[in-house]
Amino acid sequence: MDDLRRYEFEEDATEGDAAEEADDTVDQQVLDRLSAYTHSGDADPTPDHVPEIEVEVAAAADDVAEPEPEVEPALDAALIEVVAPVEPPRRFGRRRSSDDAKPKAAKKEKEKKDKRAKKLVGLKIGATQLAAAQIVNNGSPELVGVAREPLEQGLVVGGEIRDPDALGDALKRFFDLHKLPKRAVRLGVANNRIGVRIFEIEGVSDPQMLENAIRFRAEEVLPIPLDQAVLDYVVLEEHVREDGTEWRRILLVVAYRDVVDRYLQACRRAGIQVVGIDHEAFALLRAVEAPAEREPGAGALVAISIGHDRTTIAVSSGLHCEFARVLDWGGWSLNVAIARALDRAPTEVESIKREVSLSESRPIEGLSDEQLAKTRDAVQRAVAGFAREIVSSLQFYQAQPGSHGIGEVVVTGGASHLEGLVDAVAEQVGVPMRTGDPSGRVRVGSKVDLGESQGSFAVAIGLGIED
Repeated sequence: MDDLRRYEFEEDATEGDAAEEADDTVDQQVLDRLSAYTHSGDADPTPDHVPEIEVEVAAAADDVAEPEPEVEPALDAALIEVVAPVEPPRRFGRRRSSDDAKPKAAKKEKEKKDKRAKKLVGLKIGATQLAAAQIVNNGSPELVGVAREPLEQGLVVGGEIRDPDALGDALKRFFDLHKLPKRAVRLGVANNRIGVRIFEIEGVSDPQMLENAIRFRAEEVLPIPLDQAVLDYVVLEEHVREDGTEWRRILLVVAYRDVVDRYLQACRRAGIQVVGIDHEAFALLRAVEAPAEREPGAGALVAISIGHDRTTIAVSSGLHCEFARVLDWGGWSLNVAIARALDRAPTEVESIKREVSLSESRPIEGLSDEQLAKTRDAVQRAVAGFAREIVSSLQFYQAQPGSHGIGEVVVTGGASHLEGLVDAVAEQVGVPMRTGDPSGRVRVGSKVDLGESQGSFAVAIGLGIED
């Protein structure tokens, strides 16, 4: 994009807190390696402090995509100012404590980094497919293999596993069929029961006291007991004020125990060694762009991944993910809209959806002119509802202290390949968008074929990258 622009949204967005339940049997070895990133929005907490596995949490909000939204071509998205195309901002870091942290803490962090796997398999478990990417992290990341297979519907719904044993069997077949290594796998998770929250703490310098203060704040701001969740945090910013008071901006990362445990149960059944659990929002940002210090005045990067039944939105200001949200909207939402328009079952209209173009009106075999008009109208109304959800999410982000204007929006994911979808959403939202290249950050091996639906591998590739 030749000129990045800074946008802000004028209306307030409603924050929602996700209610959840939890489990209590999670591999301690895995939980002890949970590593937090950056992000903001509604989150839900967890008690244990987990440092190495990368569980990243999407900000849950009350806004839920409407099944059949009314047509609203004019959305309240206002252009504030234009900024020069500086190095686009992005991502989060692993900093557990400040640069002035005790030497012991710094040494532990260094040892932790040294133990990171150079060869990783990023695994995304979607509602209808499994996707994996083998990455060699030796200098610049290299993509040496990819695999993708359909997954029986109903095993994973809304990012939560309904049948861990059946999923474990499917994972075993998938890894065996594609000869994927099982010893170093990083798993992606994303749903409205995983989240983060950003808040400030001042007047605390001792690391142990800081952890206690964070847990105390977590109990205040999160809706479930800490013993039902897995919790970690990252210090995003810190400084000493003129009066000598220490101030820190904290990202609290939360994963519900029952959500994590079901994923681990399925992986154990498949014989997979999980070395990391990462929020898909953070993996998405890693795939889209390398972390870099944000230039003054540069807008934030927004990465959007549209899947089968969920859309993940992540906003980064450079090194840290400042906000993430998971929407209950995906390619299946279009199936539902088309099915209602044609009085058919959603499973019967998949081929019709793939033929629909949002950039031009063209005949679709088997549909009359009247049916075609109903189909296009239904799709456009569904897209308008999706655009309102994006606007609401960006409004909510920009209502947070320290938020930035929007510099660029990158869209990927399997459902993003519908012809004209990205442009149609961009027009509704009022912010420039482009289709992301999930292989842009990696060297692609000579034997790797991403196929036409490259967006399906975006999260898996990001999961395999070790920054």
